[in-house]
Amino acid sequence: MTPATEFASGLTVRGFTPPLKLQDFKLIAFDMDSTLINIECVDEIADTVGRKTEVAAITEAAMRGEISDFKESLRRRVALLKGVTVADMESVYRERLQLNPGAAELIAACKAVGMKVLLVSGGFTFFTDRVRDRLGIDFTRSNVLEIESGPNCGMLTGRLVDQSWGDICDGAEKRRMLLQTCEQMGISPQQAIAMGDGANDLPMMGEAGLSVAYHAKPKVREQAMVAINSGGLDRLLEILR
Repeated sequence: MTPATEFASGLTVRGFTPPLKLQDFKLIAFDMDSTLINIECVDEIADTVGRKTEVAAITEAAMRGEISDFKESLRRRVALLKGVTVADMESVYRERLQLNPGAAELIAACKAVGMKVLLVSGGFTFFTDRVRDRLGIDFTRSNVLEIESGPNCGMLTGRLVDQSWGDICDGAEKRRMLLQTCEQMGISPQQAIAMGDGANDLPMMGEAGLSVAYHAKPKVREQAMVAINSGGLDRLLEILR
């Protein structure tokens, strides 16, 4: 593995010498939870029904790469959300979810040079759709929580809904969506940037021309070309000018 070099305080690079040109890239792909936003949504949803400790332990193990089957880990966590209401999720979005520092600034800088923005998440459309609209994101892929339509209308069933592209957005699906979006845009994956913090982000980060770890788990920091270990997402602009 190529050794990392401290470029600036809390900012390391591997395998190249900064700066690069932002306009040489055409697409930037973000993970959502703990990357673009400050929380793990599944953990905070679980907190509304007193199950955060159990769910967060599974989340942490999955993000560290200690659970190899992300799909099964997500099904286990979602099963523990049974009985959560849509109103509970609204309160999580309104009261707990914040954009991470520098998110809006980085996206604005990318859009200013004509780049497109992709949000790929192992989380849920309930949140990704709102973040998409808030930031003007071009493409998204995430998971759909099933909601009761009968006597318990408005409550989660503890299951996910299959979509036209598959069942769960895991690391393999994040990679596929990155490649599919590049193909749709008529660009090479080398013209894409991928940013994430957990093990399920590594497949897409491995395809991108520039991989960026943001306040990430050790396994991700070790493999990324850029690691932002302090400060906001817009610290990437210190490397891309």
